[in-house]
Amino acid sequence: MNLYICTRFQRQSAYMLILTFYLFIGIVAIQLFYYLVIFGKFAFAKTQKSSPKRIPISVIVCAKNEEVNVKKFIPILADQDYPDYEIILIDDASSDDTLEILEAFEKQYANIRLVKVENIEAFWGNKKFALTLGIKAAKKEYLLFTDADCYPNSKDWIKEMSSQFTAEKTIVLGYGAYEKIAGSFLNKMIRFETMLTAVQYFSWAKLGRPYMGVGRNLAYKKEEFFNVNGFIDHMKIRSGDDDLFINQAAKGKNTTVCFAPESFTYSAPKTTFKDWFQQKRRHIATAGFYKSFDRMQLGVFYISQLLFLLLPIVLLAFHYQWIVVLILIGFRYLFSWLSLGFSASKLKEKDVMYWFPVIEIVLIFMQLNLFLANIFSKPVHWK
Repeated sequence: MNLYICTRFQRQSAYMLILTFYLFIGIVAIQLFYYLVIFGKFAFAKTQKSSPKRIPISVIVCAKNEEVNVKKFIPILADQDYPDYEIILIDDASSDDTLEILEAFEKQYANIRLVKVENIEAFWGNKKFALTLGIKAAKKEYLLFTDADCYPNSKDWIKEMSSQFTAEKTIVLGYGAYEKIAGSFLNKMIRFETMLTAVQYFSWAKLGRPYMGVGRNLAYKKEEFFNVNGFIDHMKIRSGDDDLFINQAAKGKNTTVCFAPESFTYSAPKTTFKDWFQQKRRHIATAGFYKSFDRMQLGVFYISQLLFLLLPIVLLAFHYQWIVVLILIGFRYLFSWLSLGFSASKLKEKDVMYWFPVIEIVLIFMQLNLFLANIFSKPVHWK
């Protein structure tokens, strides 16, 4: 009897290892599909050509208690090399000296206009309400957005972002990068995650399935805002003035990308893991409101990443087809490194790729932690 039970258990274990092995092959195939076919649309794309235009642009910046940042960065925006643009500065009911500083800039620069937002009970502290007022105040038909804590990489930021507009392409997704901090592993993680996110939304946009953008560097024609009634469908969700709007308004026909280095914006990253973790909790919670296909493709990519780490542990622990398993691991890392390496080069983030395997493993398990944390409680300042 004991021999029968032992034999039966061995057969079941053998079947489980076979199933695990073939599941692992499928996971590697999914990963290669993402890195080579989907992300390859951006990674292996040719250098982007700029077609400078002279279309009137309204640069929109919303600030709430940003006295230090607006003092540094508004003069950089006012010094752009572009013939026809205005800057709409929105003070979102600041309690520090932000409003006074913006009022001084309005007097100093002829092309700066100020929108003052007062707290209204129904929209208390809601950035989307403030942005709506700024968009309505804009005199130009083409709008370019950045945050109060961001600054453009060059005087040609407006020129590069606006160059991608055409009669059909009325939404332009840009890259909002973070500054480098020497010797900081956390900084490398933040910049790698930001780069990977950009690779995803750039690639899907190139495939005709745009699903998000970042408010640190985003442009669209004013009519796109009113075509979807602005932020009305997600006004009660504090975050998402960028990605939820793009998820709703962007289509393959009306959306393009801009990844010329002169078009990048930069901002200071979080310097503690706790602050960054809270920031990512809000981002992941917001992604739960994306369209079904977008949630599915993001979910498949993450689950395939997690299983790519876990399944080989089982197979190698039992020495099952270990040579094949190691070869598959090598192939996946080779092609993912190539794909992300070319992307990192385009986005001027090559140094993060030296730490790729380590950062990826940490991020995968952090993502799992974020998901579990959001199940049990809502992120602070999210809804």
